[in-house]
Amino acid sequence: MRIAVPNKGRLHDPTVSLLERAGLHVEETADRQLYADTVDPDVTILFARAADIPEYVRDGAADLGVTGLDQAAESGGVAPTAAAADESDLVDLLDLEYGSCRLVLAAPEGDAVTTPADLAGATVATEFPTVTRDYLDRVGVDADVVTVTGATELTPHVDMADAIVDITSTGTTLQVNRLAVVDEVLDSSVRLFAHPDVTTDPKVEQVRTAFESVLAADGRRYLMMNAPKARLEEVRAVIPGLGGPTVMDVEADEHGNGMVAVHAVVEADDVFATIAELKTVGASGILVTEIERLVE
Repeated sequence: MRIAVPNKGRLHDPTVSLLERAGLHVEETADRQLYADTVDPDVTILFARAADIPEYVRDGAADLGVTGLDQAAESGGVAPTAAAADESDLVDLLDLEYGSCRLVLAAPEGDAVTTPADLAGATVATEFPTVTRDYLDRVGVDADVVTVTGATELTPHVDMADAIVDITSTGTTLQVNRLAVVDEVLDSSVRLFAHPDVTTDPKVEQVRTAFESVLAADGRRYLMMNAPKARLEEVRAVIPGLGGPTVMDVEADEHGNGMVAVHAVVEADDVFATIAELKTVGASGILVTEIERLVE
């Protein structure tokens, strides 16, 4: 099985990190390499431009692809489920929850364009002509779309366009160029896409499960501690955990009191307060560790 991943740019490093955490160590040997093996002899990595990955998957050059939803939408459509897919579609298997950005419609501040309807007969510049035309059709506006390959935010100021559709993460670039958001076009993040013909392949499900286990572990911590058996119910009340804590008998303490070892998964944001509460109910030897993967 072949997985296409971004070969460079802001999506490359987090994607390789995800593969590593999922247990698919990538054997990168040189810059500009096209293929890389993984620790799984059945899985090969194909490095490609993020914008080209949807076409690689659609054409069958790769079975799976990791790229932004914006790139997949620009390439010509994404099916929400395998059942809804046809030969020209990609199947959106999993939101990988990084690379978040928005495609927005923006126009010069103080300009006459304050709603999508104001674009009737106007010109919109973008690097995403397919997404932009789909958006204009959706809002019922007849406008010309001009494709540019960079510096989209400058086009309204040099009379090339009345508005733009462009990517924004923080909004800073728009503010610097005195552009105001008129409407949201698309919320995007990095996704795991599949060719429709491989969605039932056990190896595909194995990869998706591995990625899901990494996402499930993010923002959670593993707590281990000793606690008096007589106060176990108080401990349980503090850390209900993922399906309830795991409890094991251990040797009695120096005073002969029965003790138990308690293990639980908790939200990272709750660790500080949880430890303080555990101390009040007699827990000791509390250990907090990060979790690499969590299969739920």
